[in-house]
Amino acid sequence: MSGGAIVLPAVPAWFRFAQGQATHLGAVDPRSQRFFDLGPLDVPTLLARGDLRAADLAARMAKAPTMAPPTRFLKPVGQPGKILCLAKNYVAHAKEFGAEAPPEPIFFAKLPDTLVAHEDEVVIPHWLDTRVDHEAELALVLGFADPGGRGAKYVDLQTAPSLVAGYTLLNDVTARKLQGTDRDQKYPWLRSKSLDTFCPFGPFVVPADAIDPSDLRITMRVNGVVKQDARTKDMVFPIAQALVAMARCTTLRPGDLIAMGTPEGVGPVVHGDVMEVEIEKLGVLRNTVRKEPAR
Repeated sequence: MSGGAIVLPAVPAWFRFAQGQATHLGAVDPRSQRFFDLGPLDVPTLLARGDLRAADLAARMAKAPTMAPPTRFLKPVGQPGKILCLAKNYVAHAKEFGAEAPPEPIFFAKLPDTLVAHEDEVVIPHWLDTRVDHEAELALVLGFADPGGRGAKYVDLQTAPSLVAGYTLLNDVTARKLQGTDRDQKYPWLRSKSLDTFCPFGPFVVPADAIDPSDLRITMRVNGVVKQDARTKDMVFPIAQALVAMARCTTLRPGDLIAMGTPEGVGPVVHGDVMEVEIEKLGVLRNTVRKEPAR
């Protein structure tokens, strides 16, 4: 790893790491500070069985050998089927761009090649010379028993929370000036959100039934200086309401990744900056910014 010490979550959590040429599932118990090698398990399969909740994770840890902390974390989910992100889900963030919070959840997609892991670099393309912003967010990893592979559509507020397998950290890196230009020209602004490496997430996933996500402190530090500092209770639309809105439009599936929006204080980052998302009880996601050399 290129950065500082690993910051552990408050409760046992899972992660992925490389073991030789294989990909393994790991777990950590923060009380004992012990790491466990759960073996070469396929995370999408486990999520589609409804596994990796707190009791299931504890049972797997009880039978697993201990290991040294990994030298590198992999993305918690290798290739999510969808990456959906809430827009303007904090009132103050909407206002800092001259807008109001929407009357209903609005969301957009990021492309899979945006995803990178903890300590991976966020690479600004050589041709992009305008502002790029950090955006700290709480993210949901979906997972639920889905033996028929039908996914979840038209869910209600009571059912929606059961779709979430765990919580993790995410940085919705955005090419801000490019986004504004596309908006002004009435173009879709997918590209400003979907440049390669513009969505770090991880390193740990805390089981959804192990913590209450409704009032967690969320911060962003750039080079050690706090830039964003808010609480998830300030979200306009909570998790269940957001999932209900999404499931009206698209089938939600195990392994999908949902970002719950960013609070106020987003700002620019440049080559060499170190971004750290910290969410209470979940740990820290750290990534360095690199500007791609000219071609």
